[in-house]
Amino acid sequence: MTQELKIHFPGKLVFGKGSIGNLADEILLLFPRKVLLVTINPLLAKLQPLINKLEASSIVVQIDTSIVQEPTFADFTTLMQAITPFNPDVVVGIGGGSVLDVAKLVAAQLENDQTLTDMLGIGNLSGRRKKLICVPATSGTGSEASPNAILVDDSDNQKKGIISPFLVPDIVYVDPLLTLSVPPSITAATGIDALTHCLEAYTNKFAQPFIDMYAFEGMRLIASNIVQAVRNGADEEARTQVAMGSLLGGFCLGPVNTAGVHALSYPLGSMFHLAHGLSNALLLPYVMEFNMPASVCRYAQVATALGCERGADCAETAARGVQKIRELVQKCGIPARLRDVNIPKDAIPHMADDALKITRLLKNNPREITRDDAIAIYTAAY
Repeated sequence: MTQELKIHFPGKLVFGKGSIGNLADEILLLFPRKVLLVTINPLLAKLQPLINKLEASSIVVQIDTSIVQEPTFADFTTLMQAITPFNPDVVVGIGGGSVLDVAKLVAAQLENDQTLTDMLGIGNLSGRRKKLICVPATSGTGSEASPNAILVDDSDNQKKGIISPFLVPDIVYVDPLLTLSVPPSITAATGIDALTHCLEAYTNKFAQPFIDMYAFEGMRLIASNIVQAVRNGADEEARTQVAMGSLLGGFCLGPVNTAGVHALSYPLGSMFHLAHGLSNALLLPYVMEFNMPASVCRYAQVATALGCERGADCAETAARGVQKIRELVQKCGIPARLRDVNIPKDAIPHMADDALKITRLLKNNPREITRDDAIAIYTAAY
């Protein structure tokens, strides 16, 4: 334990199948006059009872469904121009990670003179005046439980983070039934993303025993259930276990955070618009192989969490963990190589340059990643 442990949990967490049915009553307890609902069009039918109940209680509800992909600074600025005159008392985000990240930032910037640029980085957000409720509709990002929000800067096409305890929601509802309609490809990519949150926290240079508990159990739950959730999306038990694993991964993101996999995945999203979870899945086994010499026994414990039998020594066990990840990726139908998603090989040096800018994550990696190392990892993944 080489750094101080700081944890900011949501003020209230409700986890359970069908729990969203109680969300309207939860919101009513806050006595709002106006509520902003940030969500996506495919969820509107499911959310109509919530909207109806709020409106029946004389609450004005404004709905925004403008976030349909990883959001940019421009997307957020446009949204704030539409939302600021409305000035809601409560902001509710219901959707995937991009929707939740934007909802968190909207709640933080309303009645706040800081610009988005002022907020960038760790600990620069001055506060939040609006109540914030987050409800994940995918099992992957863990944004509902994290102090992080990620946007793409239009000026340089780089993903940039705002990290602050003020971005941790006041109330979180996790209803696994909301994930039943998520398509197999998104279920797979977001599930591997959640698994990566846990794995990178567990093998992190700044790993903490308190967070290890969440990380280990998150890996176990997701590895045991993700294939079934992908192959049979109607399996409520598999969906529930993966949703819990994703939530546990979200708890890992504040105190410890991610490392090399996420740093190297960022250019795949910013340069080629690959989904974040898919980017992580493409790189995870190759970064694991690179990192193992620096923390072989830790990676052996990862293999155990993934369900692997122990080998003759830590190195053999850790290698089984890498193979297990490859099997999960293959069984989930996720592409295994950069070339499979049409990334040109000659882009690798540029990707390496961009990845090295993500120092807030690279500093967490158990083994230093140089430019040559990044190129070698991308090349191995190609």
